[in-house]
Amino acid sequence: MSDNDQELDARGLNCPLPILRAKKTLNGMGAGALLKIIATDPGSVKDFQAFATQTGNELMSSSEENGEFHFLLKKGG
Repeated sequence: MSDNDQELDARGLNCPLPILRAKKTLNGMGAGALLKIIATDPGSVKDFQAFATQTGNELMSSSEENGEFHFLLKKGG
């Protein structure tokens, strides 16, 4: 069993597409749901921090592994 409710593969997409796709995915999820995002755009690190702050969602984790950036967002409610 995974520790997230939904996963978004945003590899190969540049700003602002990873954020826009995450926003769209979160809109279809319930409060407290977890969304894992995988991106390759280095700018996505700052983007997801700002996105979480501005939208009331919580950035649970942010990490980088082999040139891929992994984020775990918890939908606010």
